[in-house]
Amino acid sequence: MKTFTKYITNEQHYSDVLSLVKNVKRYLWIGTADIKDVYVEQGKETVPFLKLLSDLIARGVEIRLIHAKEPGPAFRADFDKYPLLVSRLERVLCPRAHFKMMLFDLETAYVGSANLTGAGIGMKSSNRRNFECGILTNEPDLVNGAMDQFDKVWMGSFCQKCGRKEFCGDRIK
Repeated sequence: MKTFTKYITNEQHYSDVLSLVKNVKRYLWIGTADIKDVYVEQGKETVPFLKLLSDLIARGVEIRLIHAKEPGPAFRADFDKYPLLVSRLERVLCPRAHFKMMLFDLETAYVGSANLTGAGIGMKSSNRRNFECGILTNEPDLVNGAMDQFDKVWMGSFCQKCGRKEFCGDRIK
């Protein structure tokens, strides 16, 4: 496979990054500080991003999600509509997580500024979006660096010295 690294801004987060989610075959790792009830196009419909995640899990995709705080009531209401998310979405709440990254089949990485929110990476119109930037790449050194950081947080490598355990409702260690 030919390697690429692409700088992306604003609407490209939706067209270039979220579109990759639909084509994941085995693994999807998502790291975000903030997560909200994002909607995406699926065929001719607009559906919650959570439905897309549930559909991926039904296809056998393993999904890991690290986020920094509990999402709001709209997200939780949609989350409860998809029982596979409750039983098979691997999720860790880490109040220190501030990175924004997605890893697609452990071969392609997005690293940037966009949270998993409508204004960050979702379908908001151009005059309602945040000004975002990021790198989308399959360059092995960059992908491996992102995977290593994600995995260290996932495995709790920083938990003992974190200093914010009182805010961690989903303690790793």
